[in-house]
Amino acid sequence: MKKDKLKPMLFSVMKSYTKEQLIKDIVAGIIVAIIALPLSIALALASGVGPEEGIYTAIIAGFLISFLGGSRVQIAGPTAAFATIVAGIVAQNGMDGLILATILAGILLILMGVFRLGSLIKFIPYTITTGFTAGIAVTILIGQLKDFFGITFAPGTVAIETMEKVEAIIANFGTMNWQALVVGLVCLAVLIFWPKVPKIGEKIPGSLIAVFVGIAMVKGIGMKVNTIGDLYSISNKLPSFHLPEFTFEKLRSVAGDGFTIAILAAIESLLSCVVADGMINSHHRSNQELIAQGVGNIGSALFGGIPATGAIARTAANIKNGGRTPIAGMVHAIVLVLVLVILMPYAALIPMPTIAAILFLVAYNMCGWRTFVHLCKTAPKSDILVLVVTFVLTVVFDLVIAIAVGMILACVLLMKRMADEASVEGWTYDDPENDPDSIELRQVPKQIRVYEISGPMFFGAADLISGIYLKDFTKVLVIRMRAVPALDVTALHSLESLYEKCTECGVQMVFSHVNEQPMRTMEKAGFVEKVGRENFAPHIDAALKRAEEI
Repeated sequence: MKKDKLKPMLFSVMKSYTKEQLIKDIVAGIIVAIIALPLSIALALASGVGPEEGIYTAIIAGFLISFLGGSRVQIAGPTAAFATIVAGIVAQNGMDGLILATILAGILLILMGVFRLGSLIKFIPYTITTGFTAGIAVTILIGQLKDFFGITFAPGTVAIETMEKVEAIIANFGTMNWQALVVGLVCLAVLIFWPKVPKIGEKIPGSLIAVFVGIAMVKGIGMKVNTIGDLYSISNKLPSFHLPEFTFEKLRSVAGDGFTIAILAAIESLLSCVVADGMINSHHRSNQELIAQGVGNIGSALFGGIPATGAIARTAANIKNGGRTPIAGMVHAIVLVLVLVILMPYAALIPMPTIAAILFLVAYNMCGWRTFVHLCKTAPKSDILVLVVTFVLTVVFDLVIAIAVGMILACVLLMKRMADEASVEGWTYDDPENDPDSIELRQVPKQIRVYEISGPMFFGAADLISGIYLKDFTKVLVIRMRAVPALDVTALHSLESLYEKCTECGVQMVFSHVNEQPMRTMEKAGFVEKVGRENFAPHIDAALKRAEEI
């Protein structure tokens, strides 16, 4: 099966679908829907929108991405990675701005899939994905401190950016509600210890139990704590179509956000697919998955949702409960429709500290602190620098700056590393009598000067070529290039300058073992014809023979 085939996985797996697998998929879909319910509400609130927007996203995007996706088991919906980005867009441009940005992201994702760019995601370094994932986790945690401690911000307080939230929390910490803190701590304890309960701990999600415990503490005991209903209006209406006002000015203002959403959705969804492949010993179709992500995000935006992508935790839950085809993801979406219509009004009873506790655990699970610490202990210093810079910029500024600076820094450091590995060394004149048995020593007339170039020759290492010097008695300069895998135009320019210098001194250049890519570059620039094709030898012995003839 080809990974890059543009065909939904659903159409392939249905050829051998069985009644037994249908039952397993339905069960898995129902369980994943139960897990997705509190998470979708919590992530929607963290994103600065109403609770029903999270459910809309899980329904619309979840169904479309499963139906059209390139993975057997991917479950899509709102994820923590988007929370801070979405909150910022909504605060600056409103819901219409978010819809436009998400539609733009969806179009970009479809184009990425159609032009088969799925494999390009591998060029984003592991240190950058680890850094911004940990950074997003920290921003989510900081964003929930207000509700966890029951802090009330002073009127007029602006707290959109993460650092603004930190300042506001510190300034208003005296307004802390100890009852909210108790509810939050109890719910957090439930989330941590419930999965360890024998038999039922793994079957019933801890987030659902925490919701019931939180409601019982507020409504049963009468603790004075803000609930979702106190802060948001709850609707159980089905999602309706809404096309935002479209102007070029508005599109330009959200273009950067749309690009960020697209890149993040691509990274997150394909990483989730890779994890899922390892769990079920399968292969996903990366380009088809990107197309599905694009369609899913456009559908979610047009029907009142927020950006969506593949969710690793929900995908893993689907696999563990027997889901093996996209039917499970479609069932999960249908179950959420029923939940929306029947149970959504009861979401108003959920305490805000409970939502904060759920998001604390989400942040902890996504932060990957063990991986972060391991990289800091074992990775090269340049990789640690990229990791830490990406992490800090994600927290202090935003994901756009973090990824841009991280990629630039990673590329610059990679080029430095490659340049450090490159070398240009001249053969030394030695007396064969010192070691007559050495196979490395060759008797070369003193009129022939031999230099060996190693490593990729690009703009970062091109100046090494200027270190090649000629003696007064030199008649032929042999350049050995067997260890040069690549040559760019800057390095070629240095070789051309060297050739001009040789011509002025009456020295002929001879090249030995020029690899395929450097040879193509030289031919395209006319350098081979300038030097003379007869002066390009396949190996050093032929090059030395040619030099002696000259």
